[in-house]
Amino acid sequence: MSLAPKHYLQFNDFTRDEYDWVFERTRWIKEKFKRYDPYHPLFDRTLVMIFEKASTRTRLSFEAGMHQLGGSAIYLNTRDSQLGRGEPVEDAAQVISRMSDIVMIRTFEQSIIERFAANSRVPVINGLTNEYHPCQIMADIYTWIERNGSIQGKTVAWIGDSNNVCNTWLQAAEVLDFNVHVSTPAGYEVEPERANLYGTDHFEQFADPMDAARGADIITTDVWTSMGFEAENEERMKDFADFQVDADMMRVANAGAVFMHCLPAHRGEEVAAEVIDGPQSVVWDEAENRLHVQKALMEYLLLGRVEGK
Repeated sequence: MSLAPKHYLQFNDFTRDEYDWVFERTRWIKEKFKRYDPYHPLFDRTLVMIFEKASTRTRLSFEAGMHQLGGSAIYLNTRDSQLGRGEPVEDAAQVISRMSDIVMIRTFEQSIIERFAANSRVPVINGLTNEYHPCQIMADIYTWIERNGSIQGKTVAWIGDSNNVCNTWLQAAEVLDFNVHVSTPAGYEVEPERANLYGTDHFEQFADPMDAARGADIITTDVWTSMGFEAENEERMKDFADFQVDADMMRVANAGAVFMHCLPAHRGEEVAAEVIDGPQSVVWDEAENRLHVQKALMEYLLLGRVEGK
């Protein structure tokens, strides 16, 4: 009887040791990519990508990444498949996992991807849910590591909505031992149960975003209105008006602090143009690193700990 596949559904599915491995493989794989040195460990393997939410970076990074590893990627949108016509998630998982080697899903409730994984014969990766965005935070943390070394003991300031990206930063802080300062408008505070936190030792909430940014090594944010909350847009624009990451906020951070954003960004709303387009911004490195960390992730889920070749 074959062993159950290893899934990646939220950040705390991996240990610190596993992240050390994946980040080191990311470095190795990225260096080969930059040298135009082919590396095809997933030859003849197939990735199925299931999208219920729209995407640019997630689709491109997974599809290009799988091709670069020598495999194939198949795009499925729920509008164009039986999943969008009421087929049970459990049934779809049984069929899709018999025809592919690994599955990435970008959907709404976390429960959907958990139900799929429970019925899948192959590894399942969370490409984004309402609750978590683990591949994004892997890329963010790797971006810090390749520039500055270990993130252990550092401070991340999250400014804005306590959404799926924020939740994942909070999980990451517990796994990798760093700190998160969160500043949200009243009524948008962190919900520890929704973030699936073990405790509160690694994060602190601040009413004033300037206080959260003070002494931070990374300042990061996201759009004020995430997918699925468009009906609240007008109200959110008012509630978040004082939570823009601007040059004053970056000045109170530590020397050498960087600005991160998962993109797409709205200049003049959650971030000032002078920040996202300024010298402290690493958003384009973040975006590229989605490609490389996800290649390392797929290699690890399918092949385990392989040595460089």
